[in-house]
Amino acid sequence: MSRTLKLDQTPIGKLLFTLALPNIFAQVVNMLYNIVDRMYIGRIPEVGPLALTGVGIAFPIFIIIMSFSSLIGIGGAPQAAIKMGEGNKEEAEKILGTGVTTLFFLSLTLSFVFFTFGQDFLQLFGASNETLPFAWDYLKIISLGAITIQFALGLNPYISTQGYALFSMITILIGATLNIILDPILIFVFDMGVTGAAVATVISQAVSALWVLKFLTGKKTELRIRWSYLKIKPQYLIMIVTLGISPFIMQSTESLLNITFNRSLQLYGGDLAVGAMTITASLMQMLILPLMGLSQGAQPIMSYNYGAGNTTRVKQTFKLLFLASLSYSFLFWLSLKLFPHVFIGIFTNDQALIDITTDTISVYMAVVFLFGAQISCQQAFIALSEARVSLFLALLRKILLLIPLILLLPRIIEDQTFAVLVSEPIADFISVVTTVSVFFYLFNRILLRRKQMLVNEVSTTPASPDTLS
Repeated sequence: MSRTLKLDQTPIGKLLFTLALPNIFAQVVNMLYNIVDRMYIGRIPEVGPLALTGVGIAFPIFIIIMSFSSLIGIGGAPQAAIKMGEGNKEEAEKILGTGVTTLFFLSLTLSFVFFTFGQDFLQLFGASNETLPFAWDYLKIISLGAITIQFALGLNPYISTQGYALFSMITILIGATLNIILDPILIFVFDMGVTGAAVATVISQAVSALWVLKFLTGKKTELRIRWSYLKIKPQYLIMIVTLGISPFIMQSTESLLNITFNRSLQLYGGDLAVGAMTITASLMQMLILPLMGLSQGAQPIMSYNYGAGNTTRVKQTFKLLFLASLSYSFLFWLSLKLFPHVFIGIFTNDQALIDITTDTISVYMAVVFLFGAQISCQQAFIALSEARVSLFLALLRKILLLIPLILLLPRIIEDQTFAVLVSEPIADFISVVTTVSVFFYLFNRILLRRKQMLVNEVSTTPASPDTLS
């Protein structure tokens, strides 16, 4: 049975488990890399807390670089899967070719911008005189290695969307494992500090990128990078960007959000409050990355069967995705409520930072038990190529709700640090309720529209000579 037939025929529970487990494992390993990275940085002798804060300030720019890979990868992969479901492999490969070339030129542009103006951005984002040197040491290396990040993260979705979850997992596993190995060697043995952490990241992503390119030009892949398709075709680029703008905004606004949080907390709470937010952001990754791995396992099933008009399998897949995501987010929230010091102790042994982080997460993460519902619904819209709806939902939580609340509430609430932090659960609750309501209102309508579209295509297709005879 071919890989695409599995997407069409294998029982949903088994298929989702088979595809999601490698993605979840890969995201967990990636999460561990981020944790280990910051754990080592936070323990650099004498300057650990300042170094950790500096990397936290530089990290939003790292997120921006990654968000452009999502623009092309997550924007193009579901489109390619839908074309494969329609039986149009040539168009799917043209989408891939456009994505490859676009990623190349994007990476050159990002490297130039952030290496040239990086220090100005860091000061704008809240770096103090004490934390700026650490932030710049990290950022200048990351900006020069942008092409490795773009290719590793931007092309990997084209592997997983074919149903090759194991190979997609290996991409992330290679980068994360190599990074975990290189971090202590470069940071401590070679005494490179924060620069060593950045060099480890770039080397690791470069190896992952080579793995992805080898797979997508090899014999096993069904979607292949072909020289003749390495042209930016406007019609395919528009398709990619239209769908990819939602995950791009979700990630890039995460960067804007971190900047807003960092600047506000620097103003009201100082470097220690920013350090607490750096740890809290890492804990949020422990929640979100496995949820993303689960939704990435569901995406090829939903996209392929949506393209083929098999709406029953789309519904079954989403139901299982929704229940599994909500269960994980609740269990994570409960663990964090019961054992906060265990989680925080991973990143620092500084008691003052532990105390302020404990207070931070109790407010900031008050309603994250609902996040599973938010992510499953939002990612399902992307899998079904519903660009406008996913774009609105991407803008809602961060741009329309959270950032205005961060800026407004400290003017109203006397405890200004608390006011900044409480903006998060307020925005989370409103956005979850809105996202779930919109999804269940539109879901059946989207599937009915797809079935009607396929019926109309069949009825307007000219009969073949054999049929006429």
